[in-house]
Amino acid sequence: MTGTKAVVVACDIVTPYGWGIDSCWNGLLSKKTAIGHLDRFPTEFFLTQNAAVVPGLTYGQDKSIVIKMLKPLLQKNISSIPEDTFLILATTTGEIDKLERHVLNETTDAASSRPDKLLEKILLLCGLGSLGIVVSAACASSSIAVAHAAGMIISGENDCVIVVACDSVSEFVFAGFSSLMALDKDMAKPFDRDRNGLSLGEASGFLLLMSELRASRENRSVIGEIAGWGLTNDANHMTGPSRDGSGLAMAIRKALKSADVSEKDIGCFSAHGTGTIYNDSMEIKALKTVFGNHKVPVYSIKGGTGHTLGAAGLLEIIIAFESLNKKIVPPTVNLCNIDNEASGWVSSEPLTVNGSVTISTNSGFGGVNCAVVLKKY
Repeated sequence: MTGTKAVVVACDIVTPYGWGIDSCWNGLLSKKTAIGHLDRFPTEFFLTQNAAVVPGLTYGQDKSIVIKMLKPLLQKNISSIPEDTFLILATTTGEIDKLERHVLNETTDAASSRPDKLLEKILLLCGLGSLGIVVSAACASSSIAVAHAAGMIISGENDCVIVVACDSVSEFVFAGFSSLMALDKDMAKPFDRDRNGLSLGEASGFLLLMSELRASRENRSVIGEIAGWGLTNDANHMTGPSRDGSGLAMAIRKALKSADVSEKDIGCFSAHGTGTIYNDSMEIKALKTVFGNHKVPVYSIKGGTGHTLGAAGLLEIIIAFESLNKKIVPPTVNLCNIDNEASGWVSSEPLTVNGSVTISTNSGFGGVNCAVVLKKY
């Protein structure tokens, strides 16, 4: 470690609530979900007919859904992105709808759906000439990408890194989660005793990180600091988390240690909170293992936005910074009957944040867990 801090100087998102951070933040505070009936493709043979999609996007044409989200988002913010920025793309399926069209009617080139091709497009959209990398680690993709970006800055490898995250609701993904019986027939209800699965969602966004020195030199406004992180793997099951939450607990402890903070410094906790029976239970177990009787306000945004897969971590980190800076813990949308295990930890009402440090966690297929410590600047 060099003593250099990794700070966030710009960010933006598009979610099922609409374009921009404010639309998502205000949507969550309204306690209204963006999950609704999906008419993007036929769903009558799947487990549910509901998902959360970005309004106004047309599915099945030449451009993929993720490009339709990213192009206006990045072009709007291109003036804030320096030419020497290093790019990290985080996604699980990228332009999977292009591969779908190739398989179903051979109207596109299958190779054009590869993540490295999407990386090249985003480099052009950002006006960057340098190379970048792709991080694809299931639903922890973008939280791991943010941690990696912060590590590059703290180590002195780079002083400016942008993380771009994206995933869309496609027929391929919808069919996959339906076949796993992982979708709630109605909509996701994180930490609710009647929860029975997740709801798919889509989102895109970016986070621009700089060294504290460069941010100061360029007179950048600082949103917050990526202070520490922890990454573990359960090695338990291809799709199911470790039931006792031990892997996530270890990731949280590693994150606290690397940020040089204790559990008593944490003002609130942004959970993965998918709404599946086992995920929510293991998260609460992990929290109890680390925090003991020191209860902190816990929330999940996935009852509002749906599960945005590889984009989830970045979206939740941005909302976590909003939470810190506005001193408000957002409500967990669709939470009606709190599960006994989560009682005293989660709330369906907004609360006040006490403190200037928070944690955002994500877990994914293959047993991966990532925890990121965020500090108000």
